[in-house]
Amino acid sequence: MRISAAQRAENENRIRAAMDRLLRGEIPPGGKCDIKTLAGEAAVDRTAFYGTRPYTHLRVEFERRLNAMREAGEIPDPREAQITRLKAENAKLRERLAASEQTIDELTDFHGQALARLTAQHEEIVRLRESVAGTSPVSRLPAPRTTVIGTCS
Repeated sequence: MRISAAQRAENENRIRAAMDRLLRGEIPPGGKCDIKTLAGEAAVDRTAFYGTRPYTHLRVEFERRLNAMREAGEIPDPREAQITRLKAENAKLRERLAASEQTIDELTDFHGQALARLTAQHEEIVRLRESVAGTSPVSRLPAPRTTVIGTCS
C-alpha cells in the first residue's frame, strides 16, 4: 500500500518526536531504547526501518545518536544504566572479596605460626623447670603455715 507524501512527512515527524523522547530517557514501560520501541511509539511498522524501506535513514540517524550518547557516557535507557552500574559494582565487590580472602589466609598463617611459637616456648619453660628442680643447689623453703594456734599477744 502506497502512502502519500503528506502521510510520509507526518510519519517522519512522529518518528523524530518518538526518537527525541527515547533519547531523553522517556522510555515507556516494557520498552527499551531500540528500534522496536521507536516503531511502536511512532505507530509505524518496524520493517519500514530496514533494507530499502522509506525510514531506513531515520533508523541510521537514531542508531548514530544513540551510539554518540553512549560514547559520551550518557545512557538514555535506565535499565542499561542500572546494568552498567551493577556490573561495575560487582567487579568492585569481587576485588574486595579477593583481597579479604588473601588477608584471611595471611592471618590464618600468622595464627598458626604464633601457636607453634607459643607451644615451643611453653615446652622450653617446662623443660627448664624440670632441669632446675632436680639439680639446683638452692633449697626451697617450706610453704608458710596457714593455721594459727592461739593468740600471739
